[in-house]
Order: sequence, then structure tokens, then C-alpha cells
Amino acid sequence: MASNEEIETCSSQIPEMGIGPGSDKKPNHYPLAVVLFDEKTLLPHQKKFRNFSFVGNPISIQQNWRGLGVAAVVWEAAVVLGEYLEQHRHLVEGKRVIELGSGTGLAGLVASFLGGKVTLTERAEALDFLRTTIETNLPKDNEYQIDIAELDWTKSLDNFTEHYDVILGADIIYIKETFHDLYRTLLHLTSKDTHILISCKIRYDRDSDFLNMLKKDFSLEEIFYEKERDIRIYSVYKKT
Repeated sequence: MASNEEIETCSSQIPEMGIGPGSDKKPNHYPLAVVLFDEKTLLPHQKKFRNFSFVGNPISIQQNWRGLGVAAVVWEAAVVLGEYLEQHRHLVEGKRVIELGSGTGLAGLVASFLGGKVTLTERAEALDFLRTTIETNLPKDNEYQIDIAELDWTKSLDNFTEHYDVILGADIIYIKETFHDLYRTLLHLTSKDTHILISCKIRYDRDSDFLNMLKKDFSLEEIFYEKERDIRIYSVYKKT
């Protein structure tokens, strides 16, 4: 599907081609192709909705790539992490769980469906989108424990005083400038017993750089690799 910018560019070139209004040139008489819109050709992040089913619950997430960018898109790392949690329920059931950089909140929502007491976190500008997404997908007879809180890694962490049993992160290590603050946040939120699960696609060398950074204060192990989507899940614990 052509973007508005592409349409405007093409429109601006029509007069230069001598075939627009006011031209005294005769257009070339070639047939024009009409391209029908087919949602199947869209990339996942371009689709208006992504639909899933986890733990017997339907989940429908309306994406807003143009409005909020990466925070309003379901990334495959979150999908794979949700699938992994569903297969390993014991990792989150009955535990205090916090998700960093929740975005659409998919992984945290799945953790809630699996019996975790979940806190989803995001920057202030993405909270309304996250809250709407979660409220839309919670069953009416809501028995799940899920909270939403603002957490900016670059700011004070004083509002987060407890240590969590589990920390979830799906595709949160792709911007090098955030690495120091993310590292600081992980140190603040963890005890020696906190289990961190990081799901990611290694796109650039810098992604591996962050994982290597973690080894200073954390032990790290790759516990799952999904080949088709090229997603890895790492199990991380603070060193004692």
C-alpha cells in the first residue's frame, strides 16, 4: 500500500511528465494498472490489528505505528515470549512480574492469564495506548491481577521499591543510547532470586554488546531459539 508521501511524490511528478491538467502534450496511451489492496502483503507492524489466542483467551491488539511508533506495535519477540510462557507456566504463576518497555503489553498480558501478579510499564506518552489495549483484552469477569505504571529508565526509580520475582523484556535492547539506563533499571529491580527473561532478535552487533554488558553483574544463558522468526530468549540472574 502506498504511503501518503509516496502518493504526493507521484502526484507532483505528473505535471513534469507532461500528462497533467493544462498540458498540451498527448499522454502515452498505455493501460493503467489498478492495484487492489491486499492486507496479506502488509508487514506485521503495518497491519491495523494483530489477533492472537493465549491461554484460551482471544487477544486483539490495534496497532498505531504512525502515531506512537515502536511502542504501539506487536513485535515478534513479544509473541515468542508469550508462547514460551504459555508452555512454561511455572515461570510466572503466582509470582510478582514486571514487564519493562511493555509496548502493547502482550507478554505481560499472557503472564497475567497464567496467574502472575503483573505490572506493565511504559513511558508516559505510551501509557494511554497500553491501558486501552489491556482493558480491551481483559475478560469481563476479570480475575487477573494486572497494573500499569509509568517507568522511564532515564528518570528516578524511587517509586519502584520492591524486588520482583520475574522481569520480562521483549525487544528492549535495540537502542544503544538506552543501554546504560536499562542496565541501571535491572540492577534496581532485581534481587539475587529475580529471574529476568529477555526475548530479542539480534539485529545488530550492539544488541550482543548489551548482552555482554550484562555479564558483569548477571549470569546469562540462552534457553530458547525460535529459528523461523529468529528470536532468542535469555535467562538472566543477578550474580551473588
